[in-house]
Amino acid sequence: MKKNLIKLGIVLLVAIVTFYFLLPPLHVSSPMFWVYVLFLLGLYLCLISFTIDKKGDIFLSRNKPKKMLPTLWGVYFLVLLFPFLLLLIGSPLFHAKSYANRIVIENADFKKDIDAVDFSTLPLLDKDSSMKLGDRVMGQMPDLVSQFTVSKLYTQINYKDEIVRVTPLEYASVIKYFTNHKEGIKGYIVVNSVTGKANLVKLDKGMQYMPSAIFSKDLYRHLRFSYPTKIFGSASFEIDNNGKPYWIVPTYKYTLIGLKKEVTGVVILDPVTGESKFYKVKDVPTWVDHVYPADLIMEQVDNHGLYQSGFLNSLFGQKGVTMTTEGYNYTVQGDDVYLYTGITSVTNDESILGFIMSNLRTKETKFYRASGAKEESARLSAEGEVQQMSYTSTFPLLINLNEKPTYFLSLKDNAGLVKMYAFVDVEDYQNVVVTDASLGIEEAANNYLKDAPFISKNDEEITITIQEIKTAILDGLTFYYLIDTEENRYKVSIKMAPNTLPFLREGEEIKISYRMGDIREITKIHGD
Repeated sequence: MKKNLIKLGIVLLVAIVTFYFLLPPLHVSSPMFWVYVLFLLGLYLCLISFTIDKKGDIFLSRNKPKKMLPTLWGVYFLVLLFPFLLLLIGSPLFHAKSYANRIVIENADFKKDIDAVDFSTLPLLDKDSSMKLGDRVMGQMPDLVSQFTVSKLYTQINYKDEIVRVTPLEYASVIKYFTNHKEGIKGYIVVNSVTGKANLVKLDKGMQYMPSAIFSKDLYRHLRFSYPTKIFGSASFEIDNNGKPYWIVPTYKYTLIGLKKEVTGVVILDPVTGESKFYKVKDVPTWVDHVYPADLIMEQVDNHGLYQSGFLNSLFGQKGVTMTTEGYNYTVQGDDVYLYTGITSVTNDESILGFIMSNLRTKETKFYRASGAKEESARLSAEGEVQQMSYTSTFPLLINLNEKPTYFLSLKDNAGLVKMYAFVDVEDYQNVVVTDASLGIEEAANNYLKDAPFISKNDEEITITIQEIKTAILDGLTFYYLIDTEENRYKVSIKMAPNTLPFLREGEEIKISYRMGDIREITKIHGD
């Protein structure tokens, strides 16, 4: 009896130690929970099955009847097979429709839903460029760089109507943790994705609960002991509208064991105080941008495309089977951050059927039909235009340029500095134009469009009465010059409204959008 209690004590001790370091969720649907339980059960069976004598020899225990050990081990292996049996029962083989319905994808109209590009809010810098700018900021502060490093998170968020990436500092090493943990980490870095301005925001009170902290201040250990049954995803770092930092940690649920992962909510944790609160998805504060991880959305979109016509069709006929393209990017609409990626057929590797945009806070997902080039084709096409300079391209941003889906890319040198802008037609990736970044992005857009200026949502909209009309031919293209009754002058290409401009008459009223200048540039004639 005493020996059995000792063996149980050993298992209990191992259970406490492994729980402290591995932090498994105490939830039966978690695969990690079953690994944890089966390990402990296996350890206990080994302890009661074998004995070590004084010489160090291992032999079968004599304290148990011989018939009992095979039964115990048989039960153990049945329990070991149980999760695998559930994986088979709950697989797409039997539940293809439920896998396809993990995400609802609505068909939508690109022109109506996607705002015309506003270059003053277009994120020109990708994560790699932001990281280099953040490292440069740290390099200017020798008192910090010797103690802390910059986290590689760089979460893209909408902060006070500006698109920025935010990332915290981290302890440079375990030794640096012990020398700095009393004050904590007193700063995070903000990089403006539009202007490239990077700065270190210093905090009055240091952040204590961090991934690089140890013992009770380790972020995930603190979360586990606060929520022992929650299944956590990877934490993202965000700031609220007042610049206060928080960890945003999604929580998951599974079907059966480890199947059809879905977000149930988020834990928002204050890294300074360690206080936290769980929010269901529908109750998450609107300043939070990242509730649904990008990889989960991509997985669910792939499931939708793969199994919408059944499991057998996904293997053999593959009629209507689609999948996401190799990469994805983020864009901002209103106050939310969206993931977008191309959708392609599994039988066609060269083009897209369209693309999806998914709200990372609500998971509202829409599909926009637009056949054309995959993002990788657009990237290679842009780099091919300047191959002699060995510039590398950012992942394409999808924008609404004059009511057409267009890829925008920044071309960077080896130092990560943006040297050129590229626009690539989604429908025809060979239609690519690159422009020196020093000329400005609007000039790059006009260079791409050639004959018609780009339409911006910031363009003024007005109804004018035409007082005078004149035409001129420049490089073989007809331009119309209008003067309204207020003596304002306007210019527009025939290509802007070929069905309206030739029939305009003096004294006629028209509704237009225009961009300010010495001669106002008409970007749209409404009703054309």
